[in-house]
Amino acid sequence: MILRRIGLTIFYILFIPFCIAWVYPLLWTLGVSVQSNSEAYNGSLSLLPKGFRLSMLLPQNWAQLIQVFHFGNYANAWYVASFGQFALNTVIFSITVVVFVVLLCVLTGYALGRHSFPGKKVFIGAIIVTMFIPHGYTIVPVWQLITTLGLNSSLWGMILAEVGGAHVLYILLFTAYFAGLPKDLEEAACLDGAGFFRVFFSVMFPLSMPIVATTCILQFIGTWNSFFIPLIFSINQPKLQTLGVGMLSFTSDYASNIAGMAAGAVITFLPIVALFVFFQRYFVEGIAGAVKQ
Repeated sequence: MILRRIGLTIFYILFIPFCIAWVYPLLWTLGVSVQSNSEAYNGSLSLLPKGFRLSMLLPQNWAQLIQVFHFGNYANAWYVASFGQFALNTVIFSITVVVFVVLLCVLTGYALGRHSFPGKKVFIGAIIVTMFIPHGYTIVPVWQLITTLGLNSSLWGMILAEVGGAHVLYILLFTAYFAGLPKDLEEAACLDGAGFFRVFFSVMFPLSMPIVATTCILQFIGTWNSFFIPLIFSINQPKLQTLGVGMLSFTSDYASNIAGMAAGAVITFLPIVALFVFFQRYFVEGIAGAVKQ
């Protein structure tokens, strides 16, 4: 027992510096977001604005904090840089993509996990192969398809482009989960007169909620942070830009608003951090359930 405690203590001592190094860029971004742009340009690694003193934390000195901390960077990012519109676009974009991806993947996973048909292994292999195809190689046909549909200047075109793809990880999660469920559930539902879709939506889909939650979390994070497809489809449509693309508004050919960009980055990643903190239990349960099956 003593040796184990000593080993754990040594492990924590060695591991803490790595944790600090991993978290520090996030903390630095938070610090720069309340600094002046000139301070940010100096390249300081300080987490607090210049002029900050611990005595300012006393209630009678709170007025001095407003002079030291430049919270106006958030107001400039939200209103001047149109981050309010970008946030609205990102919310609509992310939620809609998640709904479509979950629906497509759960149906595909159910078909692959519960039913046998000719060419099933070939189909699964073809899906897996798509994992190794970069998005950049397929953007031209995707753009042409969306343009043919007349949606290249709308948020729906961007959504369809993001939904397109095999989403291999989610399909395999659903496939493994459905394949491990007992057949008695389907047989009992069929004996009660339920058809294919009734069995799926009344029995199988509710049972797959842990995987649905995992898919929603992962896809929402990926879509919220998506940059390539939103950039391509909103390059000439500033009103369609998402938060990731909107970060470019802080840069120009001659200068960059680093403090404003840091404030925009905080606005961008805080919802994702909050989402994962609140729903991490469902994420772990979903992954564990799929692996157990």
